[in-house]
Amino acid sequence: MNNTDIISKTIAFVKEKLHQAEGGHDWFHIERVYRNALLIATTENGDLTVIKLAALLHDIADSKFHDGDETVGPKLARTFLETQNVNEATIAHVVKIIENISFKGGNVQRDFTSIELDIVQDADRLDAIGAIGIARTFNYGGFKNRTLYDPKIAPNTKMTKEEYKNNEAPTLNHFYEKLLLLKDKMNTDTGKKIAKERHRYMEGFLSQFYAEWDGELFK
Repeated sequence: MNNTDIISKTIAFVKEKLHQAEGGHDWFHIERVYRNALLIATTENGDLTVIKLAALLHDIADSKFHDGDETVGPKLARTFLETQNVNEATIAHVVKIIENISFKGGNVQRDFTSIELDIVQDADRLDAIGAIGIARTFNYGGFKNRTLYDPKIAPNTKMTKEEYKNNEAPTLNHFYEKLLLLKDKMNTDTGKKIAKERHRYMEGFLSQFYAEWDGELFK
């Protein structure tokens, strides 16, 4: 397997598959996660080929866009990698990462561990927080035609996996149900350091949001 060649072909494959994807889960999301993963990998001892392939393929078929079916993405990734004659150990590892990377409400224990999963999961979670995380959250909320905010609907941070998948709460609730929880769920030292600053940015945004909502001066 020529690593440079397979990465180039994987990039082309992902770009084609996500050509008309929702703006928060398109090729540019993949590209940002890929860059985040490479950055984190500079301080961690992981298999760089697995990290690159998993980062590129982690959202090839996000279950939220496939009627909640979590098997579509791993199957599609496996099929593609097999056509590229990638060795079975690498394919199996990449598939396991895809199966275990998502948040799923934060109350589900993953059934597989590896430093490569830690790195790619941190890279993906970093793209869910900070300025880009805010933009992605409201983009998806608009895509689903959800209310921006409803003071009468409290966030639910104790959702089961199924409740999380079927949640239709106002967009702002997602900050409390996921985004603000990610800082303390990072795996790597580099991921934790970056997440800390992005977390602070979100807190400032929320303070500004509530002040504007209530017609108050921002303090």
